Amino acid sequence: MRVGMHLGYQNLSGEPDHLKFMNDTKLAVEAEAMGFDYVGPVEHHFTDYAACPDPFGMLSWVAAKTSKIELITGAVILPWNNPLRVVEQALQLDILSEGRLILGMGRGAARREYRSFGVEMADSREMFDEAAEIIMQGVETGIVEADGKWYKIPRTEIRPRPFKSFKDRIVQVTMSPSSVEVSARLGTQALRFSQGDWRNAIPEINSYRAKFEEIHHRKPPPFIISDFVLTHTDKAEVGRRTDTYFARMFETVANHYEFMSDHFKDLPSYSTYEYMGRAAEAAGGAHKAYADYIGGNMIGTPEELIEHHNIRKEMVGDYEMLANFSFGGLPYEQVYEQAKLFADKVLPHIKG
Repeated sequence: MRVGMHLGYQNLSGEPDHLKFMNDTKLAVEAEAMGFDYVGPVEHHFTDYAACPDPFGMLSWVAAKTSKIELITGAVILPWNNPLRVVEQALQLDILSEGRLILGMGRGAARREYRSFGVEMADSREMFDEAAEIIMQGVETGIVEADGKWYKIPRTEIRPRPFKSFKDRIVQVTMSPSSVEVSARLGTQALRFSQGDWRNAIPEINSYRAKFEEIHHRKPPPFIISDFVLTHTDKAEVGRRTDTYFARMFETVANHYEFMSDHFKDLPSYSTYEYMGRAAEAAGGAHKAYADYIGGNMIGTPEELIEHHNIRKEMVGDYEMLANFSFGGLPYEQVYEQAKLFADKVLPHIKG
């Protein structure tokens, strides 16, 4: 089992942006020494919820300071980026890192970010699907061309050219049934964020696996699960930090994606987010949604996390993990402390 570190760049502590950004980025370098298999940032813009606007630039810095850890864009949001530029940036980073890039692609779900980029969320499904195929062909062949509804690009040779195949090095965020279907069709590895009771996700996971095997005639790669991780040797301290930092993070997630808004009802391709809004509106729903969110992520003592992993593996089958240790305003010293504790006490068990 492969385990990576996910960097969310959430600034809820009030510290200057440049300090928060560099602390999280330096944690990516520590991830190699701690024994993680890969590391990478989200792409988010404009708010305290998360602020890493250029995953390729950030990972270029990490590539220069590491030698073996793989680098994942987790993920580049395709409707906000020109696919020709994504291909150029991916190939350049792959060369600089000597072939360590895992290209992660996503669709985004925050209305405020779409608004600033002048893109309609209702168009995101079509834009993503079209851009993904252009990009996947481009990073593999070094040639980009398109004559679709959303992108028209004359045949263009990318320089520097690719030097290594991206086969089995492309990941797609799959937080909706339509994204699961697209990922299976394209043959990408599927990434899913922990957002509640994992039993609810099993139908989509099984659908992805069945469709992938039907189309590509081979076993699909394991799902990647991105978890918020909060751990300490003292169970009481875990509870205190959960009440302080995880609760704050959950509130920020709900506000950023506007779960309580009804706009997702008009966006069928965002059905998972619409479901979360309905759950929060139900009687006792907000409390249950929060409890499910805690239960879905990795929160507890090291021994409890190992048990949680074993239970989840029985439930969803083989999977990989992306662990996010920095969120909710947790001080950097405690972020580092729990990442190191996880690496020392949990990582050997779940990777073994």
